[in-house]
Amino acid sequence: MSYTIYLSGEIHSDWREQIKQGIEEKGLNIDVLGPITDHDSSDNVGAEILGSEESDFWKDHKAAKINALRTQSYISRADIVVVRFGDKYRQWNAAFDAGTAYGLGIPVIVMHAPELTHPLKEVDAAALAVTETPQQVVEILAYISQD
Repeated sequence: MSYTIYLSGEIHSDWREQIKQGIEEKGLNIDVLGPITDHDSSDNVGAEILGSEESDFWKDHKAAKINALRTQSYISRADIVVVRFGDKYRQWNAAFDAGTAYGLGIPVIVMHAPELTHPLKEVDAAALAVTETPQQVVEILAYISQD
């Protein structure tokens, strides 16, 4: 069985690389999609392509829309969306991505620390699996990939 997964959420740790490495080590037939994870590139894409803005609101607005083109396109191509919530930053975009996937009927796997269980209870309730580590995500992917 082959899958395409989209890795959404927190960009300040190497969780995506851990999942990719686990997929490779287990020889799983899984393509991995994701957002632009270079924070500056993501934040400045609107101004760089469409021109600078005096207001941070409009600068962010342009960048958010361009980033959404990629995100929504990739989520719609995914068989599964993995959403990671970190504890240092609020990932509103991750919650939006989880909702987008859910609305499209795409299964969601959520990953976060136990301390975030209460604030993320609604997101967790919509997910088909709630995990704490990249290794748990890889194990789920390996399990569902069995013939």
